[in-house]
Amino acid sequence: MDRTTELLASYSCSLAYEHLSPQVVHQVKRTMVDTLGCAAGGFLSEPAKIARGLAGAISSVLPSRILGTGDYTSPDMAGFANGVMVRYLDCNDSYFSPGGGHPSDMIPAVMALADPLDSDGRTVITAIVLAYEVFGRLSDQVLAGENGWDQGMFSVIGATCAAGKVLGLDQERMGHAISLAVAPNLPLGVTRSGELSMWKGCATASATRAAIFAAQLAEQGMTGPFEPFEGRRGLWAQAVGKPVEISPFPALSDGGNGGSGDDDRFRILNTTFKSFPSQIHTQAPIGLALELQPKVDPKEIQEIRIRAYRAGVSSPATEPEKWDPKTRETADHSTPYLVAVAFQDGAVTPASFTSQRIADPVLRPLMSKITITEDPEFTRRFPGEYNCYMEVTDSAGHTHVAETRYPKGHRFNPLDDSEVEAKFRRLSADVLTPGQCDQALQLIWSLEELPALEDLFDSLAV
Repeated sequence: MDRTTELLASYSCSLAYEHLSPQVVHQVKRTMVDTLGCAAGGFLSEPAKIARGLAGAISSVLPSRILGTGDYTSPDMAGFANGVMVRYLDCNDSYFSPGGGHPSDMIPAVMALADPLDSDGRTVITAIVLAYEVFGRLSDQVLAGENGWDQGMFSVIGATCAAGKVLGLDQERMGHAISLAVAPNLPLGVTRSGELSMWKGCATASATRAAIFAAQLAEQGMTGPFEPFEGRRGLWAQAVGKPVEISPFPALSDGGNGGSGDDDRFRILNTTFKSFPSQIHTQAPIGLALELQPKVDPKEIQEIRIRAYRAGVSSPATEPEKWDPKTRETADHSTPYLVAVAFQDGAVTPASFTSQRIADPVLRPLMSKITITEDPEFTRRFPGEYNCYMEVTDSAGHTHVAETRYPKGHRFNPLDDSEVEAKFRRLSADVLTPGQCDQALQLIWSLEELPALEDLFDSLAV
């Protein structure tokens, strides 16, 4: 095996629950509340119905539960169907270093195998931390998006390590699982370019499905290419175009039972929870628009000027489709659309993305009054800070200003536990009763004590 594969496989097999501090364990539970709330919110979506229909037609000798139902399928298809639900609203967590994406997309890989294997809560927690660690440290050092690849390039590796952890793979088989994830799965960045399709919310679910399959293959003894990263025609040569030396993981030390583990080692503590169901770089503009909305009548707005860091400008605002979105997936990546909705409605919610609202002609004149420019200083400070500045001029010539370094949900301006719970209840309201929400939340907050996940799946059945 090459150095990167050995590094990932060794760490994956070494990490144990005892290495996790109470703060890390608590953050996993917060993340589960956030992620499963997003899944409930995405349950009724068309992509989720398509995925569940395909998954429900498959039986398996290792049956895995489809979220929101009493139905079972194969583990890989459960990972896919559940992943589509998690991702649909674009409201689950984000991790940006300079690379990044949505690491909770990998959690369905853990659940899809933990369910039929009756894994306990501590195994689930450890596997989730591992997935985040692998995904985060790879994206810290390799900007896949700048080379034209999608974030599934690294989520498939993190999800494979997590799936292998649940399966109990030894280091040799873990290495082959990683190789079997890397070699066949290089997703194209076109997934998130131009007018966005349903696949935008399904791409990392597909990576999750591939990850589970890779781990199961390795468990059965399948070998993969021996140098998937550093070999001739390996990932670094083909996708990055230059050698990459991934830094070693920090040494593991006991952080459990109230210990003093170095929490900064664990990337799951560095994630952002979203306040709004939209792309990460739109969170700050929406928040500022809602802050200013009570102070100015939308009919009186003459101009809205926004300054942001490069990614906040280039990703949601520079493509023509973002100024006249036709699909839900494009609208939730469109700063002009989202800012206009925030000023018009005083809120951005899943209801902001109906076909009728997206096409509403009342929004286009306001969108045309928006300009978005890069502030070089904001770019320099990103991703440590998510700076955004908004200036609104009304018809009387009055100027209204708002700015932020850390939008609500950022780790330096976090949602507290009660706000994460409120988000779960809000997103679940159309499919779960208040009693079901109570039960699910009680189980998630005691995740480390659960003997298996069956009761949690039951509590989430629509």
